[in-house]
Amino acid sequence: MTVIPDVGTPGTKTSAAPPVPAEVARRRRWRYLPHYTAVAPFFVLFAVFGLYPVLYSLFVSLQRWDGVGPMKYVGLENFRYLLTDTDFWHSISNTLIIWVMSTVPMTALALLIAVGLNSSIRFKGALRLAYFIPNVTSIVAMTLVFGSIFSGEFGFLNWFLGLFGIGHVQWLSDPWAIRSAIAIMIIWRWTGYNAIIFLAGLQALPKDVLEAARVDGAGPVQAFFRVTLPLLRPVLLFSVLMSAISGMQIFAESQVLLGNRGGTDGAGMTMVVYFYDTAFASNDFGYGAAIAWGIFVVVVLFSILNWRLIQRPERGRVKIKESGR
Repeated sequence: MTVIPDVGTPGTKTSAAPPVPAEVARRRRWRYLPHYTAVAPFFVLFAVFGLYPVLYSLFVSLQRWDGVGPMKYVGLENFRYLLTDTDFWHSISNTLIIWVMSTVPMTALALLIAVGLNSSIRFKGALRLAYFIPNVTSIVAMTLVFGSIFSGEFGFLNWFLGLFGIGHVQWLSDPWAIRSAIAIMIIWRWTGYNAIIFLAGLQALPKDVLEAARVDGAGPVQAFFRVTLPLLRPVLLFSVLMSAISGMQIFAESQVLLGNRGGTDGAGMTMVVYFYDTAFASNDFGYGAAIAWGIFVVVVLFSILNWRLIQRPERGRVKIKESGR
């Protein structure tokens, strides 16, 4: 015979569980102490070298300070001046122009290299290493070498152009030539990195989809633009966003090549170079901190804009499919 347990009559309250002894509760709390101790160094280092400098820079942006004497509180005066500072807006336009001049050809060249490395060629490992070496090369050393290459009178590039009857280009004195020189250095440094990223994306694509495209009669060019490129969209999005974030922070290429003022007409003065010149060359740390926060806002807005522009075609295709139903 089955015994039905007595659950009590409806409306009656069951007895509560006995309280956990204080000693048992204390042991439970301290049981995870080794885990918290293992991850604590990261949070301590982040708080000291990450969070504190950010908050302190916000505090300094509300002051007028030369880095030595006492601070003078000025409130939002630095930010008000930042909105009307023509040099700051000029540095933003320079940064955007250099970013466009470098990112578009760099992305196309990186895709081409990745497709080549993904094909059946010999010495793939050596080629990957060769393409990635510029990314780990010292920026200062690279800029010094490119400074001799772009020299107006005795530079290698002008000598090479002279072989084709092209006259000397004043790479370091003409405004657009200055921007082109900086863009070329960025392309040289980051193309291999993006090519490796694209190569990883290509190798992760489903093989059956590509085989189906070939069976349906799609040629290599059609298969690339209609199958491979759409499937590679997340990788392209990552590459463009990373290029946007790093492109808004161009510093060493311009500062080492042209100095703190960006060369002729300030053509090479990017936002970070302007921040460096204001804070560390002119010793205006209060306004320099305000510029740093201005750069942060520009980077965030520009990254969001890139994300929206890249995602728009995908959203358009989804709407077309939904309307077709």
